Amino acid sequence: MEFKYVFIAVILAVTYLSVEAGVANAEICFPPKFMFGVATAAYQIEGAWNVSGKGESIWDRYTHTHPERIFDHNNGDITDDSYHRVDEDVKLLVELGVQHYRFSISWPRILPTGLSNELNEDGIRYYSSLIDALKKHDIEPMVTMYHWDLPQCLQDLGGWTNPIIAEYFTDYARILYHYFGDRVKIWFTFNEPLSFCKEGYGGADAPAANSSGFEDYLCGHNVLRAHAKAYRLYEQEFAEQGGSVGIVLDFAWMEPATTSKEDQRAAETARQFTFGWFANPIFSTDGDYPPIMKQRIGEISKRQNFPRSRLPIFTPEEVQALRGAFDFLGLNHYTTYLASQGNGKIYPQPSFATDMGVVISQKPDWPKSNSTWLRVVPWGFRRVVNYIRQTYHNPPVLVTENGVSSERGARDVRRVAYVDAYLRALHAAYTEGCDIRGYTYWSLIDNFEWTRGFSERFGLYDVDYSSKMRKRTPRLSAQYYAKVAKTRCLPTTWD
Repeated sequence: MEFKYVFIAVILAVTYLSVEAGVANAEICFPPKFMFGVATAAYQIEGAWNVSGKGESIWDRYTHTHPERIFDHNNGDITDDSYHRVDEDVKLLVELGVQHYRFSISWPRILPTGLSNELNEDGIRYYSSLIDALKKHDIEPMVTMYHWDLPQCLQDLGGWTNPIIAEYFTDYARILYHYFGDRVKIWFTFNEPLSFCKEGYGGADAPAANSSGFEDYLCGHNVLRAHAKAYRLYEQEFAEQGGSVGIVLDFAWMEPATTSKEDQRAAETARQFTFGWFANPIFSTDGDYPPIMKQRIGEISKRQNFPRSRLPIFTPEEVQALRGAFDFLGLNHYTTYLASQGNGKIYPQPSFATDMGVVISQKPDWPKSNSTWLRVVPWGFRRVVNYIRQTYHNPPVLVTENGVSSERGARDVRRVAYVDAYLRALHAAYTEGCDIRGYTYWSLIDNFEWTRGFSERFGLYDVDYSSKMRKRTPRLSAQYYAKVAKTRCLPTTWD
């Protein structure tokens, strides 16, 4: 009976949250082949940071050197200890009844120096055992090759700003295809290049280059080159494995702050500078960077007395290799922002913000989460997926991350309300013709949330970081999501 009372509260919350997402008490079902799953990332859950031949990553170096830059001064040395708890985590996946599990492979656990001349057999063994355990339970492994934990040895060479890294990434991809491609049929080359280029090379995340307007663009350029190489490698040498390769891009919806033409243009500019930066070269008909990016960065670079644009230029061969380099789009979506026209001032110091020239904000009355950046706006999800359909010719979309943070505890009613509202918005987009193949909740368990440490909890399962066993406890949302995953329908009552 307790669950029924809780669910009544959830339905009331959903009714409030999902203005455009559908009627909250109507049964909604996804098609029989639609896949539900959960996601994690290597650095955030594995721990065992220096065990059995694993090399140092940029996040190992960063958190050890600058603990003061992490909100709670923690790191990922142990985190959820998933390296030693494969069977336990797979058991949680079985309990949830999910059809897929998206996880990432740690580049330095496979290649300690980042280079292919030194292979760590224990890394191969670890991921093989995880993949085998998933396959045993008919859970599809979806593998991300790179989720931000670059080998520190490669960062010492310039990391993603050095063009040679595209070749090194291709070598790494070849090893993954060779050792795991017989069982892994869904590959993602990169997770959220906007995030790790803009915040890592242009900001204060690892490796904290703080070179906005320079290194963030160099990073993005080489990531795109590396994606094209890894995709074409699979196409040319591993196609007989019968798998698919894509990339994961994050897309926060940018809504015009007002109905003015200026703010409408600002919103589209923001979409192109954030999502289009990586989507346009791969998914558009013409390829290359969005015209608005090339125009604005070129003009502003000139006004700042640079002899050329700070945005790198693709060769014709690179444009060709990138265009159409996808079998599907992995989409991460969490929240929505308002976009308004900036003041037009050109500052002497280059920056991504000046180049974009848009003021980003959120409405104070949008429901809050436990993350300052994440407001609950379900209708933005529907608009994001429709925008992709209309702008990029309706590519197959796998939602690879969507979720919300909450305080600790098992009764996470607000998380259930969030997931329910966003799934209703997603279903509405599906009925409008969007080619959506699956949904992935972030995340399976609480984890190390980068510079926020363990202060933000996204997990369907609570993790007790004070216990040696890192005890996992299911939240109310785990029970809700299990029902969704097993039936492919959004429940209206609790049994």
